[in-house]
Amino acid sequence: MKRRRSVLAFAAVVVLALPCAALADTLVVLNKSDHEAALVDPSTYQVLAKLPTGKGPHEAATSPDGRTAYVSNYGSYGVFRPGEPPKTEPGHSITVLDLKRRAVKATFDLGSYTRPHGIWVSRDGARVWVTCEGSQAVLEIDAATGKILKAWKTNQETSHMVVPTPDEKKLYVANIGSGSVSVIDRASDAVATIPTAAGAEGIAVSPGGREVWVANRGANTLAVISTATDKVVASFESGGQMPIRVKFTPDGKQAWVSNARSNNVTVFDAASRKLLATVDVGAVPVGIQMTPDGKSAFVANTNANQVTVIDVASRRILRTFSTGTEPDGMAWAAAK
Repeated sequence: MKRRRSVLAFAAVVVLALPCAALADTLVVLNKSDHEAALVDPSTYQVLAKLPTGKGPHEAATSPDGRTAYVSNYGSYGVFRPGEPPKTEPGHSITVLDLKRRAVKATFDLGSYTRPHGIWVSRDGARVWVTCEGSQAVLEIDAATGKILKAWKTNQETSHMVVPTPDEKKLYVANIGSGSVSVIDRASDAVATIPTAAGAEGIAVSPGGREVWVANRGANTLAVISTATDKVVASFESGGQMPIRVKFTPDGKQAWVSNARSNNVTVFDAASRKLLATVDVGAVPVGIQMTPDGKSAFVANTNANQVTVIDVASRRILRTFSTGTEPDGMAWAAAK
């Protein structure tokens, strides 16, 4: 009887442990020129699976429960390859990935809305917001069905990235071609425009929701917008050439900026806006993803076909690893 109890206890442990293993934290890395999403174990840096997407997947966002990833299929890829013209057929879909089963769950067809790029999932997991550059629009989509619930026109060129305020009352959209940021009031559907500088592309809302930082790739500057007034309150050099993404540390104390043309990442004190450090990384750094604990930062080096892992406290490069060709957009799926 004692032996039988031991066997049953062991079996129970195994059964209980299996779901936990399946729901481990996952780093999603998009390989634009391979048209796939790589699912990476962030503790071992091993690629666990590669799932097919549409052509030229550019950005990804994950559901709050960590089970689903939404991928914008932009269409264009090979964008930064020297001497090689990029493939430019416009995409018009979102690939939905089941991260638990490691399989493609669905494809949302956006119809006439083309070049989907920046993407975000609402806090309750019910809505997906995505920019559509080819249509100068931002869509609100039902996360379960893919049905388009709303479409806001920015009337700006190359509406690229989108971020919500923490309360999700407003969406901020970086418009590369117009050098501006669009502000969408979700309650009234009003859309306003804030000029920033040439090539407004990277964009992030501070964790406290008081500021929006914008990376102006054409001007090599950062602009800071007050969410209270929706006006630019500061503008300063990015510390590199072609600032393309900006990401806050989870505590909101620092802002990290990838400078694609100078192959470095610059770190700013968010309060004083002073440059704290410059970290040299691989060729053409674009996407930045912080771990939820703020200890590590992942940087996708598009032309080096590798991802760099940086210790946030020391700003020391820990290692690099490969996921595929032309990595760019990344997202973190937290196990719940």
